[in-house]
Amino acid sequence: MDDRELLRTVPIFSELSDADITSLARLASRRRYPKDTVVFFENEEGDFFFMIVEGRIKVTILGDDGREVILSILGTGDFFGEMALLDNEPRSATAIAIEDSELVSLHRHDFQSVLADNRSIMSALIKILAARIRKANHQISTLALLDVYGRVARLLLELASEHDGKLVIDEPLTQQDMASRVGCSREMISRILKDLRAGGYVKVDGDRMVIAKKPPKAW
Repeated sequence: MDDRELLRTVPIFSELSDADITSLARLASRRRYPKDTVVFFENEEGDFFFMIVEGRIKVTILGDDGREVILSILGTGDFFGEMALLDNEPRSATAIAIEDSELVSLHRHDFQSVLADNRSIMSALIKILAARIRKANHQISTLALLDVYGRVARLLLELASEHDGKLVIDEPLTQQDMASRVGCSREMISRILKDLRAGGYVKVDGDRMVIAKKPPKAW
């Protein structure tokens, strides 16, 4: 996929003319990030907007006690890093490649010029940011209102997609990843998954996890 094709898949650029997409592609640059490479750190100056060509990026923050909280896992076609370019504030989170990844980036000046010249992009961006705020509100309510069992259950359902009538989680997910996403220890995740397997609610099928049935509690 060349840069023009990639840019066309990003929702905020989907309405641009072919000429505008071609011009924008000339301003973009590609770079590979090996697994575990930091794309940017929380609180550093943000100069670039990123789009994922391939791979996966973890967006995370660290608490004062050093505990990690994963805000999102992004994959091919997703974008990130736009907030610092819009408000000129430091990065609000750290972005890390969790597998070998290739990204396309736009510099702040080029990104803001595109926004200024294309109102449709600004409208699309607002919709996407609003959706992300809704997702953040959902995550906050989950952390505040559900016990750990309920948070794990909700995470599994959110990650699952239907395949041949089954709810399947294809995303590679370690117990530590799950712990960082629901705000508990890895040991607690291990105990909950053991209980769910023992009860016949989830099972492992190769590299995938299958939700066999929904428990009556918290799902």
